[in-house]
Amino acid sequence: MALSTLTSPTGVRLGPDRSRRDPSAPLRHLDVVLVVCTMALAALGVLMVFSATRGPESDPETSFFMKQALYVVFGFGVMMVVTLIDYRRIRDFAWVIYGGAILLLFGVLSPFGSQVNGAQAWFDLGPFQLQPAEFAKLAIIVTLGALLAEWAGDIDLKRLGILTGLCGLPMVLIMLQPDLGTVVVLIAIVLGMLLIGGLRFRYIVALSIIGFIGVIGAFNSSVLDQYQKDRLTGFLDPGSDVQATTYNVNQSQTAISNGGVTGEGLFEGRQTALGYVPEQQTDFIFTAVGEELGFVGGAVVIGLYGVIIWRVWRTAQLSRDLLGTLYCVGVLSLLVFQVFENVGMAMGIMPVTGIPLPLLSYGGSSTLMTFAAIGLVLNVHMRRFR
Repeated sequence: MALSTLTSPTGVRLGPDRSRRDPSAPLRHLDVVLVVCTMALAALGVLMVFSATRGPESDPETSFFMKQALYVVFGFGVMMVVTLIDYRRIRDFAWVIYGGAILLLFGVLSPFGSQVNGAQAWFDLGPFQLQPAEFAKLAIIVTLGALLAEWAGDIDLKRLGILTGLCGLPMVLIMLQPDLGTVVVLIAIVLGMLLIGGLRFRYIVALSIIGFIGVIGAFNSSVLDQYQKDRLTGFLDPGSDVQATTYNVNQSQTAISNGGVTGEGLFEGRQTALGYVPEQQTDFIFTAVGEELGFVGGAVVIGLYGVIIWRVWRTAQLSRDLLGTLYCVGVLSLLVFQVFENVGMAMGIMPVTGIPLPLLSYGGSSTLMTFAAIGLVLNVHMRRFR
């Protein structure tokens, strides 16, 4: 609704009547619940990262804590910027975003990339590291959403081929790092968006089968090292090799079980304090929550994720156009899969894939990407009347 215009008795227009506020103004429809839950999880993540990395009380380590706090501050800024730019304008730059992500993925496989834990997936930027695969998730959501909205369900085999190539290229580049976990996340995002985007069900079934065969093929090829394959299958038999491939899972389960109902207390977790859980600040951050805050703390974390997922789903339903719905579905697929996989991994019921827990795990690339994804949802929610 536009502002009314004041007119003098002689008929002269005096300008807009600002006594009335525009009910469709975007800032009037900011999803405060989504913002609060996002910041609550991010703040808890900073606290848990500190707990998992602080070391002895006599000389606590604070570098991880300070970096994660900085990532959250920058992430909040990124979320606000993405929120303020109309998502339909973001669509206009979809191919630029996609091209930038592909260039970064090529670049990280070159001598400019650095290798950590057997995967060449990062750019070493002094005290910080950049992981292009995280930003590829957002690039896929923006670009795939733009195409599907443009075609509005009219997808023939030619267009299906375009979509397959669009999504397949970053997956291949990420698999060469290798990073099977991120590839599986991308598959979940793509299938969710295609389902809502109007792709025929038989095509979705065919793509699912192809994706499954591709994952199995990669698993049985030389792309993954043997220790990576063992980590992926170790959850099926946690007692098979407790000193090697299943050590992480066993220590993770021990930490969570120690927490009981109310936990051992913040900074009081024995497994956490002694550093028994490898990569606890990243892949296994949920074990710090489970051990120190117990079932109650874990339930609060899961509950916060549940509220966020509900708000994203609600925004997808409220969106005024298909583009907004698709963007929200892409973010929804990302969050649901990563939360389910990471928490399941920590409890020993899912394979160890190295997928971070959104907003809680330590890492700048994952944190910034997640904030940007939430910003995209806020963007759609704010403009559902315009």
